[in-house]
Amino acid sequence: MITKEKEDLLKFYNLGLTAIRAFEKALAVDPKDGPSVEYVKRSRFYKDNPPPENWDGVYVMTTK
Repeated sequence: MITKEKEDLLKFYNLGLTAIRAFEKALAVDPKDGPSVEYVKRSRFYKDNPPPENWDGVYVMTTK
């Protein structure tokens, strides 16, 4: 049996994976779509490098 907290985590994790797939499908239609390119990149980064627990969801650009 898993905790309610872990169940919620898995639900949101799986939702995030569907987001990556959706952006990849958008790129199949238009490989140069800037927002989709960026969101796939960010999604993969956060999948491999989860933000800290106290993260407020703000993304700070470090390059222009």
